[in-house]
Amino acid sequence: MRLAKYLAQCGIGSRREACRLIEAGRITLNGHIARHTDPIHLDESLNCLDSIELDGAPITQTETLAYWILNKAVGTDCRLLEQDETSLVHLLPKAPRLYPVGRLDKDSRGLLLLTNDGELTHKLMHPSFAHSKTYHVHLNRPFTDEFVEQMASGVRYKDVQTLPCQVRRLSSDSFEIVLTQGLNRQIRRMAIALGYKVIDLQRVALMTLTLESLAEGAMRPLTPQEVAVLKATVTI
Repeated sequence: MRLAKYLAQCGIGSRREACRLIEAGRITLNGHIARHTDPIHLDESLNCLDSIELDGAPITQTETLAYWILNKAVGTDCRLLEQDETSLVHLLPKAPRLYPVGRLDKDSRGLLLLTNDGELTHKLMHPSFAHSKTYHVHLNRPFTDEFVEQMASGVRYKDVQTLPCQVRRLSSDSFEIVLTQGLNRQIRRMAIALGYKVIDLQRVALMTLTLESLAEGAMRPLTPQEVAVLKATVTI
């Protein structure tokens, strides 16, 4: 098994985060600084036969997998920075260790999936899997039906051309959009390119997960049924 994949299964974070730790030289394997190409040796019971450490602390076993959703409020930063008072890290429980699947901008709000399941995170984050995320967007002024058509057909800004997506009007100045891309500040930049400004952006669904009655700033574990449906949906 590749080292990054094993670290993700241990609840260290996503494969991407595991790769960052390896690149930073924070992972040692059998007493040596680990490399991305280093394999992990497992016995027949899938127990690791190697000695792996993160910042000198042994990684001895995989954590129990946990899945939570958070209704993120505006002002919470999804980067896990201890020194930042607005960081999401200060809202997370000490155990189990949870990591956000993707990010919501600091000035956006809504559904954020938190987990230590690195394999699930990889499948949800990798662009080739194209999983859906639904947002409700409030603009600074009323828009035309042509705006809806332009958003749905794809918008060009800078050197980016967004993919076609689903868009439906909610009111004179708000709409729902379903994306399968995860470009940085994509909705805001699409709106700006068409002459509008986003004044409120809320993620209301991630594939099969919805906020329902979860209060803003609150979080809860997923039910076993929610986890099963989510995993069945992302299985490729």
